[in-house]
Amino acid sequence: QVQLVESGGDLVQAGGSLRVSCAASGIGTRAMAWYRQAPGKQREFVARISITGVTSVTNSLRGRFTIARDSAKNTVHLQMNSLKPEDTAVYYCNTYPPQTAYWGQGTQVTVSS
Repeated sequence: QVQLVESGGDLVQAGGSLRVSCAASGIGTRAMAWYRQAPGKQREFVARISITGVTSVTNSLRGRFTIARDSAKNTVHLQMNSLKPEDTAVYYCNTYPPQTAYWGQGTQVTVSS
């Protein structure tokens, strides 16, 4: 049974940093990604990491967000720096491309101005 559990979301001030994590079980080694959904908007792709560790961040977030994985712990992290109020969203991890059945509860990130 696949389980993806996101954690680390918090309320932070603009300009701050935060790291969110995703603990994966039952999924083996897969390309993984972070997605986010802001209030009133569709869920969007944020960043992905391949099985071999090659990363890609969506253009608008490049330079502020980085993705990394700890294969030994089957965990994927998203490091977010210089946060802005528009980064406020629920952050989800999933495979890349995403599987409908794998969406979890996400973790709330709120950036105050």
